[in-house]
Amino acid sequence: MDSPDLDLDAESLPRALEAPGDVLASRNVRYEIVAVGGSALLLLGLINRATRDLDVLGLVEAGQIIRIDALPAALQEAAVDVARVFGLGGDWLNPGPAALVDLALPEGFVARLETRRFAGLAIHLASRRDQIAFKLYAAVDQGPESKHTADLRALEPSGEELRWAARWVRTHDPSEGFRSELLRALSQFGVDSDGTF
Repeated sequence: MDSPDLDLDAESLPRALEAPGDVLASRNVRYEIVAVGGSALLLLGLINRATRDLDVLGLVEAGQIIRIDALPAALQEAAVDVARVFGLGGDWLNPGPAALVDLALPEGFVARLETRRFAGLAIHLASRRDQIAFKLYAAVDQGPESKHTADLRALEPSGEELRWAARWVRTHDPSEGFRSELLRALSQFGVDSDGTF
């Protein structure tokens, strides 16, 4: 019987990332990726809950974020090797949220990225401010009991930060139904609409 996949926490996540970084460097291959979500928040020290994966928003090439639908072959091979050694799920490193690149990332997103380097792998982490926007979007989509709402609470956003995030979120879903859910989510944080979303 197979054992369940292990979670990544603040101690195991950096170790798991060092491994593919070392493998890539030994093969003289380097990648730069942008990460969002729970693992990015763990690497920034902003939350302490465990997570199952690291969400890759895209690759960085010549200072630009490039959307990917699958990891490059060398990175995928390194990730699979690490999954086997560490007991992680096969998709622990995945481009799940890559569709965010198709719409528009929050203004100034690239300038706010924070970087962690693991030999042949550089990980650019979405800033706390941008994570607030992404987590608000996900919290509206998945509801008040979701991990995204819990993460958003852990980020302790101000009213101004949530209003800024809400304006970005509305660019991704301008429907009235989504707006109603957005207002409901904001009210849980004591924030009312200022009439701009």
